[in-house]
Parts: sequence; structure tokens; C-alpha cells
Amino acid sequence: MHQPLVFIDGDQGTTGLLIHARLHGRDDLRLLTLPDSERKDPQRRAEAINSADVAILCLPDDAARQAVAAIANPQVRVIDASSAHRTTAGWVYGLPELDEQQAERIAQAKRVSNPGCYPTGAIALLRPLVAAGLVPADYPLTVNAVSGYSGGGRAAVERHETPGVQAPQGVLVYGLNLDHKHVPEIQQHAGLSQRPVFVPSYGSYRQGIALTIALQTRLLPPGVSAARLHDCLRQHYHGSRYVQVAALEHGEAAPMLDPQAVNDSNDLRLAVFANEAHGQVLLTAVFDNLGKGASGAAVQNLELMLAAMG
Repeated sequence: MHQPLVFIDGDQGTTGLLIHARLHGRDDLRLLTLPDSERKDPQRRAEAINSADVAILCLPDDAARQAVAAIANPQVRVIDASSAHRTTAGWVYGLPELDEQQAERIAQAKRVSNPGCYPTGAIALLRPLVAAGLVPADYPLTVNAVSGYSGGGRAAVERHETPGVQAPQGVLVYGLNLDHKHVPEIQQHAGLSQRPVFVPSYGSYRQGIALTIALQTRLLPPGVSAARLHDCLRQHYHGSRYVQVAALEHGEAAPMLDPQAVNDSNDLRLAVFANEAHGQVLLTAVFDNLGKGASGAAVQNLELMLAAMG
């Protein structure tokens, strides 16, 4: 039986390390990583990627583009965890729950772009509602989210976890120039015709995201209520292995979101909160920025590819 060869390029970064840990010890595939002495050798990296059945790129954007350009073997399949190809034509967006056909598209694709952490939650909430006509494609949306500091990558982790280094405490809001690189990804894959406002932040905890999107019912089509929004999400994700939609009454029972509630899993927990007297609805998502927001999603996409390869 053929054991597919999986090459992790950039396995010393936060995402790469976790993907390696998730795959280590499996007997249905072979893992290829490069020793320290070869990681920055362009020829050795090109040889490795061209020998692989599947290459998982955990690299900065420019390095990911260079890695893809180095592929000469037409059989190599790629999962790119960077943001280099998330809106690029010819690449399949690696969110299997996007619609009914997306998992099969990923399974058959040569090029898959792993979603960004924040976009995973925003698109999971918005795409079904926009597609169903319940939220207008030109709605003036604002996406607010707080992530653990690991969302800042290896440098942020070292800053917070190196003894003797004074790291920022509390919450730091960033992206204040309103030009965050995740916005085109959210707009395109959520089906929006207008650019949403995105306000990200980092908290002084390691991992986990709480993301919220507020809606005014007066700006929604006539008859669209919190219950209809909730029903749409519940039906879209019915039977999903990793995405759960909380009951609508969950809003009164648990009025606070814990961004760390599903850490160390590939789960994505969605909910709809409403105050009908004020005509306001809050869409929420909680997930692990290192799980469904990064390494977990990459492994989920890899599983789809491997199953298709037999």
C-alpha cells in the first residue's frame, strides 16, 4: 500500500510545529521535514517539494510564492497555510464547510489555500446568510475579534513566553489603518459586494478567538429575524463534524464568550444572540486560532486529499 509522502515546509513555525505534532506517528503517511542545515537551501527545498505527494507550506507569503514557483512535478499537491493564495484564481479555498461541494473540491484540488484564522469565523457566519439572501451583500459590516497572542506567530509567542521579557498585558487593538490583509479574503469568500470593516486584537493569553458581527434588523430584508438567521446557520451546518451552532436560547443562558472554550480542538462554535426590543442581533464564533484557524484546518484538508488518493 502506497503511503503518501507529506512535506511540511516551514515546520519550525507555530503552525508547522502543530501540524507536525498532529501527523507524527501516523502509519498511513510518511512525513518529510528538512534538517536545520537544509531549511534555507533553495535547491534542497525544491527537491523536497517536488518529491512530495502533498506539500504543506507554513511560510511567509513571499516564501510560499517562491515554493510554489519551484514546483516542476505536476503531481505535487499543495496546501498553503500562508495568505499568499487565498484570493488567487485557480486555488481552492480550504474551508470544507463553505458549501455542499467544497469538501469534494478540496479533495480533488492540486492547490488549496488554507483559510486565515479570523476569516474562518467571519466567513463561516456570513457566507450561508449572504447566500440565502438574509444578509445583503452590501450590508455595512464590522467584524470584531480578539485572538490569543499566538496569532502573531513565532515572534509573538517568544515575546510572551521568554523568561525575563516584559510582554504587553491586556488587549491590544491593531489594524487601525483599516487595511488588514484578511479583509479581501473575508469579502470574497463571504460573498460580500462591499469591503467590511475589520477590527482585530490580541489578548495576553496564548490561543483562542472570540469573533463577533453585529447586525441591525432594520437594515436586513423585511421579515428577517434572529430566528431565521439562526435556522439558516443550523441547517447549513447540520451534520457537520467540526462546526456546532448553539441553540438560540443559548444567548440568555450564557451571555459571555470564552475565546479559549474550544482550544486544542478543530471545533468552530457559532451562536446567534438577539435583543428583539432593540432590533439588534449578534453573530458570534469561538474557535482555536491554532486549531480550526490554522493547523487543524490544514490537517482536515489533508485528510480530504488523502481519502481521494485512496
